[in-house]
Amino acid sequence: MSRQFHIVDVFAQEQYAGNQLAVVTDAAGLSTAEMQAIAAEFDYSETTFVVGPPADGAWPVRIFTPAEEIPFAGHPTLGTAWVIREHLADGPTDSVALDLDVGEVPVEVRETDGEEVLWMTQQPPTFGDQLPHADLAEVLGLDVEQLDADWPVGIVSTGLPTIVVPLSDRAALEAIDVNRAAYDAVTGDREAKNVLAFCADPREPDNDLAVRVFAHYYDVPEDPATGSSNGCLAAYLARQDFSGDGRVDARVEQGYEMGRPSLLWHDAVAEGNDVTVRIGGRVIPVADGELV
Repeated sequence: MSRQFHIVDVFAQEQYAGNQLAVVTDAAGLSTAEMQAIAAEFDYSETTFVVGPPADGAWPVRIFTPAEEIPFAGHPTLGTAWVIREHLADGPTDSVALDLDVGEVPVEVRETDGEEVLWMTQQPPTFGDQLPHADLAEVLGLDVEQLDADWPVGIVSTGLPTIVVPLSDRAALEAIDVNRAAYDAVTGDREAKNVLAFCADPREPDNDLAVRVFAHYYDVPEDPATGSSNGCLAAYLARQDFSGDGRVDARVEQGYEMGRPSLLWHDAVAEGNDVTVRIGGRVIPVADGELV
């Protein structure tokens, strides 16, 4: 039985940038092992499978890395919502909800900076342990002085836990050389396997922050655009009051070191102990095909 798939670039401003995603749109009947094998065959950071029609308004979707199934990821959420909107939905719509392992994730389309941008509202963030700067400096192959001592290293989750690491400048960001043994030691007993390093020193003058994300555990040594971890960063920035008013309204660049420049929009608000996180990006179609 042949099955349709679509390839899109997510958080991209043009084709062959951003983060690649394969979406299998008629995946009902595929076993977990078959989905895992297909994800390994595509070998993108994630592949998604629409496993049925919408139930109670939300489309059931499963997400796989080349190594395993995961409960949530950002660019697969936006990319799959775009594919559903373009190819599966009954008529035009500006909102799509996905039923993921973490729960229902709504995606809406709205004009942002003069462009059509898809926005997802992520799960309410949880904040975990703070870690020693020296431990993460070792993971990233940096001197501890290259981390920003004014801000904590912390674990945050909006569905997929991430270790958030503040750096002093872009030179430190570009100098990262992950020490796999140190990475395994820090992440081994923790749910957080993604490591996000950021600095307020972007390349592009219109952007506010620059980011790199590493996820060796998932067979993703570096990711060009990571919606889940950027959601964790937005929550971190709001909780730490990075801007001085409890809000985060930022343009964030990622993927430049990989030759796949990406742009993500952050929108987060901290009100008391509650933080609301939205992450936006564009989706660019690349290819359609079928699995035979």
